[in-house]
Amino acid sequence: MSEEKTHSQLTAAAEAISLPSRHEARDFPVVALVLLGSCAAIAAFFLSQPEFRLGLLAFAVALIVFAGSASGYKALQARKKSYATQAVVSLVEHDPTPCFLADIEGNVAFRNETADEKFRDRANDTLSCIFADLFADPTSVLFRLQSKAQALGSAREDIVTRKGHIRLAVNAVEADMYLWRVEDLSDRGGGARAADALSLPMLTAGPTGTVLYMNEAFRRLLGGRAKNLSGVFAELPITSGHVHKVLCESGEIESLVAEVPSHGGRREIYLLPGDDLSDAANTGTEWDAIEELPVPLLKISAAGEVLSSNHEARVLLDNKIGSGSRMSDLLKGLGRPLTDWVTETVEGKGLGTAQFLEAVHESKEIHVQVSLNPAGSEDGTDYVVAVLSDVTEFKNLEMQFVQSQKMQAIGQLAGGVAHDFNNLLTAISGHCDLLLLRHDQGDGDFADLVQIHENANRAAALVAQLLAYSRKQNLQPEVMDLRNTLSESTHLLNRLVGERLTLTLDHDPSLSPIRADKRQLEQVLMNLVVNARDAMPEGGNIRVETENTALVEPLHRDRVTVPAGRYVVLRVRDTGIGIPEDVRTKIFDPFWTTKKSGDGTGLGLSTAYGIIKQTGGYIFVDSEVGVGTTFSILIPRHDAPIEHVEKPTGSPNSVAISGDGVVLLVEDEAPVRAFASRALRLRGFTVLEADCAESALTMLSDPDLEVDLFLTDVIMPGKDGPTWVREALTSRPNTKVIFVSGYAEESFGEDQKSIPNSVFLPKPFSLNELTKTVHNQLH
Repeated sequence: MSEEKTHSQLTAAAEAISLPSRHEARDFPVVALVLLGSCAAIAAFFLSQPEFRLGLLAFAVALIVFAGSASGYKALQARKKSYATQAVVSLVEHDPTPCFLADIEGNVAFRNETADEKFRDRANDTLSCIFADLFADPTSVLFRLQSKAQALGSAREDIVTRKGHIRLAVNAVEADMYLWRVEDLSDRGGGARAADALSLPMLTAGPTGTVLYMNEAFRRLLGGRAKNLSGVFAELPITSGHVHKVLCESGEIESLVAEVPSHGGRREIYLLPGDDLSDAANTGTEWDAIEELPVPLLKISAAGEVLSSNHEARVLLDNKIGSGSRMSDLLKGLGRPLTDWVTETVEGKGLGTAQFLEAVHESKEIHVQVSLNPAGSEDGTDYVVAVLSDVTEFKNLEMQFVQSQKMQAIGQLAGGVAHDFNNLLTAISGHCDLLLLRHDQGDGDFADLVQIHENANRAAALVAQLLAYSRKQNLQPEVMDLRNTLSESTHLLNRLVGERLTLTLDHDPSLSPIRADKRQLEQVLMNLVVNARDAMPEGGNIRVETENTALVEPLHRDRVTVPAGRYVVLRVRDTGIGIPEDVRTKIFDPFWTTKKSGDGTGLGLSTAYGIIKQTGGYIFVDSEVGVGTTFSILIPRHDAPIEHVEKPTGSPNSVAISGDGVVLLVEDEAPVRAFASRALRLRGFTVLEADCAESALTMLSDPDLEVDLFLTDVIMPGKDGPTWVREALTSRPNTKVIFVSGYAEESFGEDQKSIPNSVFLPKPFSLNELTKTVHNQLH
């Protein structure tokens, strides 16, 4: 390119960005200001009053000065843009990569020597026309990259074209000018495109199976170029790491196939070394040819020794493949010796199915899908090729799904067990309450009855723990200050930890309120403190901390994402023996415990997990063996004021006052019905009994029958509780309702909320709880 031509292009580029600015400098507002100022100055000479004349003159001068300043500022900005453009042009003028300087509309203002030479047949003034013969739909590609450059300052994309790979890059020079570079990736590898220099057969296919490119080795193998994958392989679809039949010029051969996903739904398909491939292609392919292949590959002897590996495999396996490494040193999790699997593959006994294994790593989990395929022999030693694929993200999703399935299964189990057990426990503890009314502490049977009552309560607590883990227990959330809750629990916690341990509480003085079930949160704290105590048999420190925290960005941890927001953090720290990493992943599983038989049920941490999750919070554990463990609980802050509820006076076991009224008791379990009817009659209520919904509706068909309250089970044969109650309320709309159930309230919560004057009483309930609830509803 001559100096005159370069200078003229540089001048044109500068004008392309500066001329609009010069026009803007003379735009209408500036001209209007000058004209207005001139008119004001002329008008001032016709005024007779000196003070008005001076004011108008000052106003005119101010307008003209302001207009001149605006014009000068815009001219300065235009000059700066011109200098920036000239600097860019000077920088890329002799660049060996084709470069274009274009405005926001794609109009080319400058092209360097290389671009002028390479695109001499396309002397168009727009980028879309210049790139039209290079790749399909250039307008959308240019728009996508330019939009990204507007937001980020630069963008680039690798594109497969008819003539090879190119990299299109764009940088924002000014607000309305962009520098485009077209880098030919085919030039890498000594003048021919890198794939053509590769001795392994390789092709690029589109999303629909259209063959976009074939390297020289593949074309030589097929005896020409195929248009789609159906002309290359006997069976579709292609599965990476599996052997497929290739339709060669000399007939069908079997070859191990590796597939690498690319952008835009494209995929690169490689035929890996093997006896059949070497004989058909006669390429003399060596293992070194796949060193830079973007697929992790291992060459393994029949004895399980790793003979060779490529770069991708070494990166995936954390560069642990040393001399003499064995497959078992790198991978684990098959459930049987990996050597047996390799031997079976060499002998042709294996099914050829891929296996999901775990890479041996000290600090993180890496899951790998491995496919083994016999690939021939070398120096009389048979070997296989292992195709590896990183499936860590997939396995994490699978583990989350398995966890949710496990939660669902335990929830169903807990729900069924809770219903049946709670009916039994209601009858046991209820009749025990009736017996205790007739025995005082001096009676010989009193102690036995107390033992029965306490063990029934323990059984009820065990069922409640199952419901807590499956997040199906009944919560009674309230807005509260966590500091007050912990202070009220301090006396109990000190008794739990004993004298050899020190319990310390450290609170944030400006701690925000939360909304949670106080009783359940105390249960969580108790479980964590008991675990901390058991981890320090020789004594130590337990520290309970609270603080406010705010997550600016979502927190990704332990396969959980905590949304950004404001949280209250509760931590329980200990200086105990710590939790090994292999144990840490199981501590929240139900019935899993490291304690000896009889010392624990394995439900403490699983209960804490369920309660926190149902509250809407998150629980994490950090531990180091020999140093200690920290459990951190994040609960969303609540902005509403704390409700101060007056606590009822008197003993919690005090007997309810006597009442009157007619109660219709509908319960299909005879023992529960017998206990409830006797308890209510003892307190002065009139009780009508029915063993099903149909019997209750038959009784209510008598218009002369007066009923003040329906006391009904929710789940019964035939019509359930909410269904028959709705029918009954059509003719008795003012009747109060109490629902009782061994299931969680949430299983029918919407039905209960739609029924006026109704409350819920969970099973198992005591005599006092039943009579108080009935009395409160009626009075």
